[in-house]
Amino acid sequence: MQLGQTHTQTITVQEKDSAKNLGSGGLDVFGTPAMIALMENTALSMIKNSLPEGSDTVGIAIDAQHIKASAIGANISCSATITAIEGRKISYDIIAKDSSGETIGTATHHRFIVDIAKFMSKVV
Repeated sequence: MQLGQTHTQTITVQEKDSAKNLGSGGLDVFGTPAMIALMENTALSMIKNSLPEGSDTVGIAIDAQHIKASAIGANISCSATITAIEGRKISYDIIAKDSSGETIGTATHHRFIVDIAKFMSKVV
C-alpha cells in the first residue's frame, strides 16, 4: 500500500441495499448504511492483500455525506484513495458516483491495522 493508491469497485443497488430494507428510511432507494458499507469495503479491498500475515484492518472513523438518491438497479462506482499512512493508521478520501458520473456521496475514512489474534482476544 502506498500514498495516493486508488481502488475502485462498482455495485448494482439491490433491494437489500434500500433504506427501507435497512431501517434507515422508508423509501426504496440506496440506503446510507449500504453506501457507507460500500465505502469501507472499497478501502479494505484495496489493501487486504498487502497486509502482514495474521493482520486485518478495522474501521475506526468515517465522516460520510450522502448527497444524492439512487434507485434500485442503479450502478454505483466507489473509489477510495489513500491520503495518509501513519504507522498502523491508514486514511482515505472516498467518492461514490452513479452511472452518469454524478457524485452521490463522499467520505473521509480511517482504518487501523490490527493483529487478528491479539485483537480478538480482547473482544468480550
